[in-house]
Amino acid sequence: MTEPMDRMRELVAELNVYARQYYTEDNPTISDKEYDVLYDELSRLERETGTIMPDSPTHRVGGEILKGFQPHRHLSRLWSLDKAQNMDDLTAWAARAGRLIADYNARNPQNPLPDPEFTLEMKFDGLTLNLTYENGRLIQAATRGNGEVGEGILPQLRTIRTVPLTIDFHDGTIEVQGEGIMRLSVLHAYNETAVEPLKNARNAAAGALRNLDPRITASRKLDAFFYNVGYADGISFTDHREMLDFLRRNGFPVNPYVKSFTSIQALETELERIASERASLDYLIDGAVVKIADMRTREALGYTDKFPRWAVAYKFEAEETTTVLQSVSWEVGRTGKITPLARVEPVELAGVTVQNCTLNNIGDIERKNLKHALGTRVFIRRSNDVIPEILGKADEEEGGTIEAPDHCPGCGAPLEMRGAHLFCNNKLGCKPQTVGRITHFASRDCMDIETFSGKTAEQLYEELGVRDPADLYELTLDQLRGLTRFGEKKAANLLDSIEKSKTRELAAFLNALGIPNTGKATAKTLAEHYGDLDKLMAAEADELIGLPDVGGIVAESIAGFFRDPLMRESIARMRAAGVKAEAARPAATSADASHPLFGKTVVLTGTLSRMGRDEASKRLEALGAKVSGSVSKKTDYVFAGESAGSKLTKARELGIAVIEDEDEMAKLLGLE
Repeated sequence: MTEPMDRMRELVAELNVYARQYYTEDNPTISDKEYDVLYDELSRLERETGTIMPDSPTHRVGGEILKGFQPHRHLSRLWSLDKAQNMDDLTAWAARAGRLIADYNARNPQNPLPDPEFTLEMKFDGLTLNLTYENGRLIQAATRGNGEVGEGILPQLRTIRTVPLTIDFHDGTIEVQGEGIMRLSVLHAYNETAVEPLKNARNAAAGALRNLDPRITASRKLDAFFYNVGYADGISFTDHREMLDFLRRNGFPVNPYVKSFTSIQALETELERIASERASLDYLIDGAVVKIADMRTREALGYTDKFPRWAVAYKFEAEETTTVLQSVSWEVGRTGKITPLARVEPVELAGVTVQNCTLNNIGDIERKNLKHALGTRVFIRRSNDVIPEILGKADEEEGGTIEAPDHCPGCGAPLEMRGAHLFCNNKLGCKPQTVGRITHFASRDCMDIETFSGKTAEQLYEELGVRDPADLYELTLDQLRGLTRFGEKKAANLLDSIEKSKTRELAAFLNALGIPNTGKATAKTLAEHYGDLDKLMAAEADELIGLPDVGGIVAESIAGFFRDPLMRESIARMRAAGVKAEAARPAATSADASHPLFGKTVVLTGTLSRMGRDEASKRLEALGAKVSGSVSKKTDYVFAGESAGSKLTKARELGIAVIEDEDEMAKLLGLE
């Protein structure tokens, strides 16, 4: 028994240090994923030994009271949630709840509980809030604390503009629970100008709400979502849906994502979908919360010492952890921009082994206090298949220095600082730039040259002197079949793909050219507006500014690109070789000019459950609307589905009409 007890003492001491750094000091030195591994090990040892130490973190629901704030005793306890790490755990939780309901019904046949209906909500990664309203007026706000006593943060809470200071319910006292968050778009904007950037949105929200200076809280522009009435004097609810309707009616921001299910199998499918799309949200979530909807059932099931039996938190794979920053190399992109790429000690994160991480530029390195971080531990975050990003240092240890280059690592030419980034101006003599441009030109969303890859571009560069996309259209079968690992069939297939690319439409061709500061959506806009390559090439910047989503910088980039003699020569060679670059013929349409969407610019965001976004786009275009990829002052409508993010936020800031009801969308699109 001695060895497990020693390990438990070690874990308790270690976890209490980490908990204090996380909850009290707002300065974590370990990721949630690593903490959970240690916590689960301790929980397992406690179960096996039957012993729980007096200072074990498993006794706790929350953190310690921060000195400087007045303690506040909650009217009703704030419970923590039991965790389900996988579907087996979730199924076991539902089975236990089912047995308890069956036992209750056997004892109370005259008034049985209904079959369980499960409510599914997002599990936000911020700071828990408990708001007290008396006769319609906000009189206190507090953190969770230890679940029974928290910290009074009313002045800080008042800085969140979405939180109502008064509500329509005047018949008693209520406590409302929610989560204080910082939206990712707000965090990004804050860090752009911050002297000391914030590590992540969770710490940013927690640190702001537990800061003694409310002005600092206000500067973070926090938000909140509310999801529970914990104490209610003067009102009761029959189910969760009724409670959320009460919150909405009284002006509380309730997240639009709430779904109901009657089977665990349907829940599993939905949880997989949420996990796959979490990176598209404008706020952090670390899981989802499953609750039994019926309030009478909740009362009958009750609580354990720490958790409600009628709710469970389903944890997603961690997207954030810590690892050691080993080295930084400087990569040359197709536009000549030099970008730092970090190599880190391999670590498992969100189901993959991470070895490389992004660092935007030298300014990003300095803002995140990483200038002297080689060999030290850093926080990293991964979102879906995007290469992980380094968020900042995990400790105060000073390591080796990251040195920015003054000459191009690809060709040796002197570098120039333009804005926040270093650039190599040696367009024609820099191999990485040339290979990158040709690879982009041949990619699927551009000229779609099948079987082409970056390795192909590099081989053609080295062995056949291909330096420009136009050179591709002058290649011959004899040249290709003479290359290493190129046989007759492979050579013929590549030439056939190059020949087919000549018929690609104007929008794809413009995207393939790689015009600075433009992408697929802008290329489509240009193709649709001008319908002719020569007209576009002759356009002035002042004329281009009038187009949707084209501002001054983008307009200058487009006009300057087509004034470059080298670009004009390359385009001329491609057209002479048979590249058509013609605009798509407008499809026959019966668009009604009197339709409210005719001629309007519409942005789609979020998940549209009744129809996919592709279908919605096609129907909008058929009605004569223009579908845009970004929100601007020129946008007329935003169609916002579930889990809409920064586009919805921007639309509201600009006062643009937002349609969130899918029934209304369906009527406008002629689906009803």
